[in-house]
Amino acid sequence: MTTNWYCRFRRIGVHVVALAVLYNGVLGAVTGNLMAASPSKPIKIVAFGDSLTAGYMLAEADAFPAKLQKALTEKGHKVDVINAGVSGDTTAAGLDRIAWAVPADADGVIVELGANDALRGLDPAAARANLDKILATLKSQKAEVLIAGMRAPRNLTPSYVSEFDSIFPDLAAKYGALLYPFFIEKIAMNASLNLADGIHPNAKGVDAIVADILPKVEELIARIEKRRNGS
Repeated sequence: MTTNWYCRFRRIGVHVVALAVLYNGVLGAVTGNLMAASPSKPIKIVAFGDSLTAGYMLAEADAFPAKLQKALTEKGHKVDVINAGVSGDTTAAGLDRIAWAVPADADGVIVELGANDALRGLDPAAARANLDKILATLKSQKAEVLIAGMRAPRNLTPSYVSEFDSIFPDLAAKYGALLYPFFIEKIAMNASLNLADGIHPNAKGVDAIVADILPKVEELIARIEKRRNGS
C-alpha cells in the first residue's frame, strides 16, 4: 500500500518536472524570439551648431535637422535628429553650452560651428581651442562625431584663411572624427539657394546641403551601429 502510493507519487513528480522543463524551454524560446523581434531604440543624433543648423528664417520642418531626419528615414534608418542649433553662436558660445545642449546619451553629434568666428574675424587659435574642447567633451561621452567644416571668407588675409581652414581637418584627424569639409559648399554664392542675405540657405538650399552630406551621415550611423554591436 505504502509502496504503491510512493511509486504513484514518484511518477507524478517526474511528470511535473518534465512539464516544468518543457514549459521553461517554450517560455525561453518565446522570450528569445520576442527579444530578437523587438526593435532597437532609434539612433539619437544631435545637430549642434549655429544658424545654419538652427534654420534661420525657416519653418521648423525646413531646417537642416528636420530635413536630414526625413532623408534618413526615407533610406530606412531609424533615427531621431535633434536640433541643437542656436543662431549667432560662435565656437566659444558652443563650448559654453555643450554640457547641457548635447545629452549624455547622444549616439552621434554633427558639430557645425565656426562660421560666426570667421565672419567676425575672431582669432583662429581661439576657435581651434574651443572646438578642441568641444570634441574632447563629446569623446568623453563616447559619442561618434561628424565635423561639418567651415572656410574663412576669401576677403580675409591669406594667413587668416590658412590658419582657420586647417582647424577642421586637423581636429578630425586628432579625434578620429568624420569630416564634411565645407558645410555650405553646395549653396555658397548661389543666390537661388540662399535667403536674401546671401548667407543662409533657403528651403531648397537646405535640401542641397542634406543631399550632399547624407553619405557622411550614413557613415556616422554605421560607426554608431558598429559600436552598439560591440564590434
